[in-house]
Amino acid sequence: MPTDVLDIPNPDPDEYVRAAMAWHFDPRTGSPFWLRRAETLGFDPRADVRGAADLALFPNVAAELRDVPVRDLVPRGYGDRPEVVGVYESGGTTGAPKRVVLLRDWMERMVEWSARNMDAHGFPRGTDWLGVVPTGPHVVGEYFRRFASSHGRHGFTVDLDPRWVKRLMAEGRMDEADAYGEHLVDQAALVLRSQEIGVLTITPPLLERLARREELVELVGKKVRAIRWGGTQMDADSRYLYRTEIFPGTALCGQYGSTMMLGFAAERPGGDDPAACVFDPLSPAVTFAVVDPESGAPVGYGERGRVVVNHVSRSFLLPNNLERDLATRVEPAPGQVGDSLSDIGPVDRFEDEAVIEGVY
Repeated sequence: MPTDVLDIPNPDPDEYVRAAMAWHFDPRTGSPFWLRRAETLGFDPRADVRGAADLALFPNVAAELRDVPVRDLVPRGYGDRPEVVGVYESGGTTGAPKRVVLLRDWMERMVEWSARNMDAHGFPRGTDWLGVVPTGPHVVGEYFRRFASSHGRHGFTVDLDPRWVKRLMAEGRMDEADAYGEHLVDQAALVLRSQEIGVLTITPPLLERLARREELVELVGKKVRAIRWGGTQMDADSRYLYRTEIFPGTALCGQYGSTMMLGFAAERPGGDDPAACVFDPLSPAVTFAVVDPESGAPVGYGERGRVVVNHVSRSFLLPNNLERDLATRVEPAPGQVGDSLSDIGPVDRFEDEAVIEGVY
């Protein structure tokens, strides 16, 4: 079956899924991981998965990505020297981290799509960026660098170790966790004072800390034309205050992502309610479903449930992944496959462990 449909914009979603199954489960092009896993599925993905709805046939294999050799995750169709941007890990919120491989074609597709969204939100081009986000093994740091260089000019970073904060909080060392948060804001302040930062990328807990400092609120108001937030939830009341009172002249735009998504969903532009925030994915490659946690059946629009994510691209396949988040199900944007999300927040427990958000 021709797989060119995997690379064109706005494909027929069911044809797209069939092409992905043909690619990932052909011995010549699929990854060693999925070719081995196919023997245990109990169905034939190339014959039985005929459209997006059939992705629910797959088991959730995300936990297996803790131990799989990463070389086995790269589809053979990329040849002997695939353009690997990097190997990245989940946050380690619950248990050992899972690992994924980011290939250049998917990264460029995400960056291009996100740039259009940022334009729609009024993000300036050609300005300097400051990112107070995880780097190291976390994919968000790589995306930040790409956005800063392609949409902006220079990228300044403050390193953030979310695993250390979560460990401190889990052990009840709240004073140390608080001191670490202030240490991060101190570093951001040095950059804001000395550089012409036009875009700030930051997590909601750290934005809250920054907003407690009158000097930094004034600096952001003078210099920063757009704030991009993500990593943890932002409640509607906080969002309203940031947009209307604290940073009224600054564009505020969220993103919702995860390592297992290998990217993120972007805030839908054009909303009139300063408290509302709806996230749309890059479908049909990434799609959402909001389901009842007990039955797995979709909840109604406007109702809350667990988030299920499908990633189906040429470079990566992870269908039917139950994320650690709850969300309100929202009708999709025109032409979009699957659900959109709002009011996202973590579950209390995931994979039999308590969920600690910390600063990311």
